Amino acid sequence: MASPAPEDLVVTRADLDDWPVVRDWAVAEGWNPGVADSAAFFAQDPEGFFIGRIDGEPVSSISVVNYGSDYAFLGWYLVRPDVRGRGYGLTTWKTALAHAENRTVGLDGVVAQQDNYRRSGFEPAHRTFRFTGTAPAVEAPADVRAVRPADLAEIKAYDGTCTPADRPRFLEHWLTGPGHHAVVRRDGDRVTGYGVIRPGHDCPRIGPLFADTADDARAVLAALTAEVAGREVAIDVPETNAVAVALAEEAGFTPSFETARMYTGPVRPYAQEKVFGVTTLELG
Repeated sequence: MASPAPEDLVVTRADLDDWPVVRDWAVAEGWNPGVADSAAFFAQDPEGFFIGRIDGEPVSSISVVNYGSDYAFLGWYLVRPDVRGRGYGLTTWKTALAHAENRTVGLDGVVAQQDNYRRSGFEPAHRTFRFTGTAPAVEAPADVRAVRPADLAEIKAYDGTCTPADRPRFLEHWLTGPGHHAVVRRDGDRVTGYGVIRPGHDCPRIGPLFADTADDARAVLAALTAEVAGREVAIDVPETNAVAVALAEEAGFTPSFETARMYTGPVRPYAQEKVFGVTTLELG
């Protein structure tokens, strides 16, 4: 009996009700997805999520989430293991990528797929390492506190200096999602750093961790890990920020795997030296 061909694949937009099966695939791949990530992801661009089906059964997925008019981010590129090698992934990829139109597209690609991404026009910008380790039992600094609703506008503005695109809709959900704990550090009226820790399938994940200086980042990290002292945590650190790598090592964390940030074109300049922890490998 012949296997279904790519032309038998039906790729449609997905909604929140479709996504739990994709999250289960990510768990099986060892991605440690956040428990409550999906609502924030869909809030940014509810049209940017796709599922491929054969005879109504999900077999592939991808997201191409648009940020403004110039930038999009690709993630969740998965094919069910028992049906790989049949062209379903590439068909899903081509269908979904059209959603980005003329935007520059970014992604965080695992090592095994980076050559394939190059053939699709993505060029590497830097590597990112997932650091994991036991959260130290430290006291939360007095000058770092939980994010309040009144902080939202300033955090959105600060976040925009640390990313290739503004993402206000995403942040409104990310900062307040179930189980998400967001903290901020200030110098008077000025934000000097903020971060979020959230529950993951395997262990809590930190992201973002954005800060002006190593001292700011260290204080924010301490406040976040104080929430889960003694438990394993994970944070994705860009190698371009040597101070961030040193800070993760100082905390006793070690790299467990790497990805490459890749782009199809130019992105707006942002303060890479402030990025001590990437928000999420799925949406940038």
